[in-house]
Amino acid sequence: MNLCLFLRLVAQRAARHINAMAAHTLSDVRPRPSPLTIAERGSIVGLLPIMAVVAIAFLIIGFALPVLPLHVHHGLGLSTFIVGVVTGSQFIASVISRVWAGQFSDSRGAKRAVILGLLAAVVSGLLYLASLGFTATPWVSVSILLAGRALLGAAESFIITGAAAWGLAVAGPQNAGRVIAWVGMAMFAAMALGAPAGMALYSRGGFAAVAIATALIPLVTLLLVAPLRPASTPRGTPAGFLKVAGAVWMPGVGSALSSLGYGAMLAFSSLLATERGWSPVWLTFTAFAFALVAARLFFGHVPDRLGGAKVALACIFVEALGLALLWLAPGPIAAAVGGALTGFGYSLVYPGLGVEAVRRAPPQSRGLAMGAYTVFLDVALGFGSPLLGLIAGWAGLGAVFLVTAILVACAAIIAVRLLVSPAPRKDPS
Repeated sequence: MNLCLFLRLVAQRAARHINAMAAHTLSDVRPRPSPLTIAERGSIVGLLPIMAVVAIAFLIIGFALPVLPLHVHHGLGLSTFIVGVVTGSQFIASVISRVWAGQFSDSRGAKRAVILGLLAAVVSGLLYLASLGFTATPWVSVSILLAGRALLGAAESFIITGAAAWGLAVAGPQNAGRVIAWVGMAMFAAMALGAPAGMALYSRGGFAAVAIATALIPLVTLLLVAPLRPASTPRGTPAGFLKVAGAVWMPGVGSALSSLGYGAMLAFSSLLATERGWSPVWLTFTAFAFALVAARLFFGHVPDRLGGAKVALACIFVEALGLALLWLAPGPIAAAVGGALTGFGYSLVYPGLGVEAVRRAPPQSRGLAMGAYTVFLDVALGFGSPLLGLIAGWAGLGAVFLVTAILVACAAIIAVRLLVSPAPRKDPS
């Protein structure tokens, strides 16, 4: 009897032990609700109004892209050199004001930076309008227009830098890749839609219609920004520029090399199609833009999950492959595939390396970090595109894409260096 009781007790304990082990194993396998999933959903919802602000604000920049050359060259009768000066003045002003915008965002708040940028854009539109009062004196008119363009460049810096810092505060640095990808996606989409809208305005009401829209749209956007809750900023004194630049320069150089592929597509893809008799000439760039937007929409979170440097390294080779295919493309279909690969690759290189820049920067200086990181993109497009133009004149348009593929592939060295020297952990606040 005692033996039977003893065996029964042993059997009961063994059964409890087996059940406990099985429950533990199943708990490891069975998917469980994760607080991170809930947080991610909240971060996505929080990003949507910020993306809307960026999209609406950047429509006005798209308006001017096809219209300014027509107004300055045909409307005012000035040379193509002046057209280049007026067009480029915005981007020069953007480069100069990036750091200031980042410092303002860290010290005064990201929402205030966006509001200041929108107010500057309103004044820019008013200067556009004022320049039309002096069309009889073209040099006076274009001088006022230059002031408006420069102010719009500063406005762009404050809006995009403030929006990126705001998004990082809402979604958290653990979602830096998604923030950079989605805010950039809103900017690219708005500029693409703004160009045909600007031409429609110009054809119906001349440059005055574009000027009025440039002043009114940021004013209306302020109504969208006003009710949004300002982002909390990390405690502590913002770091100096040299310290932040020292933290982000390596990802910045990598993004600059990768952005040369974007510059080549922007400036030379349609020219290459025309030279080789491909039709339609816009197909290659459209494939690039569609792949870029789709990749950022569906895969913008991947750098946050897998690591920015790792994703950037893989996508650098995809981008370089696409550019090389454009160099070798025998027809428009192959060129469109090359454009799509280039867009898909570039889409995640910039946010991937941006994740590394954010993780290396002091938490209380993320606005300055984003401003400094973006400067490398501005420099690559501002100075790289003219150099690629010299290559095109010397060796032909096809050589532009070969050289760019090689330069983009060199960014892999930066990605590997970042991969083997991960950023130190910081307070995620």
